[in-house]
This record gives sequence, structure tokens and C-alpha cells, in this order.
Amino acid sequence: MFKALSNPHRLTIFLKLASCLGINSSLDTSDEGIEQCQLEQAKTLGLAPSTVSNHYKELRDSGLIRMERQGKSVRCWIDPLTLALARSALGPFPACTEHADSDKG
Repeated sequence: MFKALSNPHRLTIFLKLASCLGINSSLDTSDEGIEQCQLEQAKTLGLAPSTVSNHYKELRDSGLIRMERQGKSVRCWIDPLTLALARSALGPFPACTEHADSDKG
């Protein structure tokens, strides 16, 4: 888990997801919604969208985030235990200024 978070871009992505999703919440969106979210993060971080997608994969492979396809939608969430472990090590997450919903991706 901490090896994945040692990359500053992955840490930024994870903290953003954690602050927006919190515990026991999920983001249900289409493939296009996930792509749009990754495009926005790529622009914010100054990275290629494929690089952000790779960071999502690393976060998923390390168990920090979960992504599950449900038909044409993708559900993304953070396991409560994983979030609690990360919070105990990293401290409180900043408040999210945006609302996560299926229209925004």
C-alpha cells in the first residue's frame, strides 16, 4: 500500500478520491465518466491521460481502490479498512470541494 503511495501523483489521486468518496461511499459512473475524471486529473497533474490510467491501475493492484464493472458502468470505491489504515498513517484528508456524482464522473 505505501509503495503505491510513495509516488506523489498516485498519492494526490488517492487523497482526492478518499476525500471525495470517504468511507462506505462509491462513485458509479460509465467508462466515459472514468475517462473524463482521469482526463481532468491528467490536466491538473500535468500528465498524459494514459499515465493517470496507469496510476489508477497501480492503486487498484495495491488494494487502495476498488473498481468493478457493472454492465456499462464502473463502480469505484475505497475499502473502509484501507482508508482507516491510510488515515492513521497519513493524518486527516482535506475536504473535497466537489461533489462526486455519476454525471461528473
